[in-house]
Amino acid sequence: MRSAWRVWQELSGLLLPVACAGCGRPRTELCTACGAALHGAPARLVRPSPRPPGLPAVYAAAPYENAVRAVLLAHKERGALGLAGVLGRALAGCVRAGAGRPGDAGPLLLVPVPSARSSTAARGHDPVRRIAAAAARDLRRAGLSAQVLPLLRQRRAVADQSGLGARQRRANLAGALELTAGGGRLLRHELLRHGLLRHGFLRLGGVILVDDLLTTGSTLAEAARAVGEAGGAGRESSVHGVCRAAVVAASPTAFEINRN
Repeated sequence: MRSAWRVWQELSGLLLPVACAGCGRPRTELCTACGAALHGAPARLVRPSPRPPGLPAVYAAAPYENAVRAVLLAHKERGALGLAGVLGRALAGCVRAGAGRPGDAGPLLLVPVPSARSSTAARGHDPVRRIAAAAARDLRRAGLSAQVLPLLRQRRAVADQSGLGARQRRANLAGALELTAGGGRLLRHELLRHGLLRHGFLRLGGVILVDDLLTTGSTLAEAARAVGEAGGAGRESSVHGVCRAAVVAASPTAFEINRN
């Protein structure tokens, strides 16, 4: 069923009139101006206010408004899968910014924030995982070692986040994420394979949490908790350093706050 849906999405792009996802300009999936809004400026460190406990450093490509908002929604909710490449390019720039100089943290392990199964089924795809895969390809083309590790899953249902304030979102998401069955072993295997597990210490500096959007930061803080706890779960192990995070877009206020 899902493969048939994807075929239809690709065919519809050939048979139906195409318009820019950001501004509606005809005969282009994404015009130059809207593409520049996504990745025309360097990635920036962003910070929501209030900042939830446990939120790692987060880098974003652009404020979530106007064309950027429209492009993200077109990919996420309307199945414009062709936009994954340009969104992945924007995310890759944020990953590079968060990782610092190439080689400092070893290989880049991109951990996408999971969607609820019902949301993934309704959309027919996992937008964050798709963007993360595109970002990893972009990073590898630039000569960096990068891969996507889908380690996280929701372990309980959460309420719809729309309309919730920062404190309500933190309460809604507290303890909601966990590593998949075998996720902890996979994480340890990759860290060990790349020399990031030494003398019982897990070095999480190369782990980059990725999402499409940052609003209050509650989701990324919960994801960081789940990865960090899993990393130090073994009695013989402890965690050295913290993971970081990268998103395509963040609320405009997160950019304004960081400017001060």
